[in-house]
Amino acid sequence: MASRVGFYLAPGQPVERVLPLIARAALRQGQRLLVVAGDAELLDRIGGALWDNAPAEFLANGRADGAHAAHQPVLLSQACAAENGAQVVALADGEWRDAAEAFDRALLFFDEDGRAAARDVWRRFDGRDDIEREFHELEAGKWVRKR
Repeated sequence: MASRVGFYLAPGQPVERVLPLIARAALRQGQRLLVVAGDAELLDRIGGALWDNAPAEFLANGRADGAHAAHQPVLLSQACAAENGAQVVALADGEWRDAAEAFDRALLFFDEDGRAAARDVWRRFDGRDDIEREFHELEAGKWVRKR
């Protein structure tokens, strides 16, 4: 079961622009990351952003259907299965997947259009002592934890 579920609201910003901030932090902490989205084109945009976001500290990544999936520090996949051994999963398309509860940390990215669905996911964890929920909002290019 996931011990922490983070809700990441990025108003007015596409996920491929803001997810690299989290990916960079995870890698600095020695963690591997699984990025999940049902849309292959979205995964392509995220992959490109991870390489290009800060060229001096590019974030190596690859696709789950690629030859070296198990070795990727950031694995991009349409399935919520970490072939790279990641214990952190980023749900980049705003859609909750029950399989995310198997990770130590699950991150749900959403925009204003996805706020109602994210609230429903938040409520599904009401009364669960095994889950710590966090809410973060993007402000001036940085993730800020809200109360």
